[in-house]
Amino acid sequence: MTTSGNVTGRRATPAGTPRRLPRGAVPVVAAVAAAAVWWVGDATGVTLAARSGAATRTVGVVDVVVAAVVVALLGWAVRALVARSRRGRPGNGERAWFVLCGVVLLVSLLGPLGGTTPGAVAVLLAEHVAVGAVVALGLRR
Repeated sequence: MTTSGNVTGRRATPAGTPRRLPRGAVPVVAAVAAAAVWWVGDATGVTLAARSGAATRTVGVVDVVVAAVVVALLGWAVRALVARSRRGRPGNGERAWFVLCGVVLLVSLLGPLGGTTPGAVAVLLAEHVAVGAVVALGLRR
């Protein structure tokens, strides 16, 4: 029996409290969110292309899925470091985590501004926000 009195080994959640996503699922959910936004953009006829210096690069579904997984895994590592550095303090670094996520998201939003069309910019911005939300909320304590 666990300290919460639950025989299954899982922590009991108060009634009405939504269950959080298991940390291992965050990269998968981030990838699905990025792919879903990409597919919506593709279905509406938006060609996702971004300028990188003098070159223009088409952004495919594999690109957004790989980027989302990498970002989620890096976020997981950073979240662990934040929790470790804030150990013993109230909230276990929750506020620091969300501030850091906000700053990283704001900086990352500069990238989609290189989209070749307004539609591409909108879809790329939506992908960044979707992945950022999954990572920030999925990895909270």
